[in-house]
Amino acid sequence: MSLFRDDGVVLRTQKLGEADRIITLLTRNHGRVRAVARGVRRTKSKFGARLEPFSHVDVQFFARGSELVGRGLPLCTQSETIAPYGGGIVADYTRYTAGTAMLETAERFTDHEGEPAVQQYLLLVGALRTLARGEHEPHLVLDAFLLRSLAVNGYAPSFSDCAKCGMPGPNRFFSVAAGGSVCVDCRVPGSVVPSAQALELLGALLTGDWATADACEPRHVREGSGLVSAYLHWHLERGLRSLRYVEK
Repeated sequence: MSLFRDDGVVLRTQKLGEADRIITLLTRNHGRVRAVARGVRRTKSKFGARLEPFSHVDVQFFARGSELVGRGLPLCTQSETIAPYGGGIVADYTRYTAGTAMLETAERFTDHEGEPAVQQYLLLVGALRTLARGEHEPHLVLDAFLLRSLAVNGYAPSFSDCAKCGMPGPNRFFSVAAGGSVCVDCRVPGSVVPSAQALELLGALLTGDWATADACEPRHVREGSGLVSAYLHWHLERGLRSLRYVEK
């Protein structure tokens, strides 16, 4: 029997029995972890409210053996709140749908339980903090998170230089399958011709140029979101269920 302590973000919860829950977290040191929280659905539970989606928590786990992720699910025996981001997110529908898409994306990019994913964890914490504080439009925060998640997982798109031959940009065409912007000679069937402003916006979101992103017109934001969604779906090989509600 071993005790483990880590901080993480609650991605989702599932009911188990009459009073328990299975909590899925993205942790700093152990990647994605599923654990059983006993009795948290009872009204007298001391820490049930802390283990809700969007919560950033310090958690203690009790596991059989020397590894946190093993044959059976560990027990979540203690939880302390680091930052209750849910309070600033769930009260606003636009923030809530954007945040839900972030949680699902983080879970999809951390397929293997127990494998550290520090960059993905830090991206998620920063994005939820920004979203909860309302520092930027929720759609912009979501697209920035999606693009950077793709980048840290090896799928960084190009929005200027040609993704195939490296020809300096800007280039007119954009191909999801080719990896982003492509030149005339490298364009492939299915390439689209987005506006220069949409590509500039996406490049700004990827690099953290919020001054440029915040000044972008809504029509270009919508156009950019469509490109991000298509690119994400291509690399995940199936769409995000939560993203359809954001698009509405």
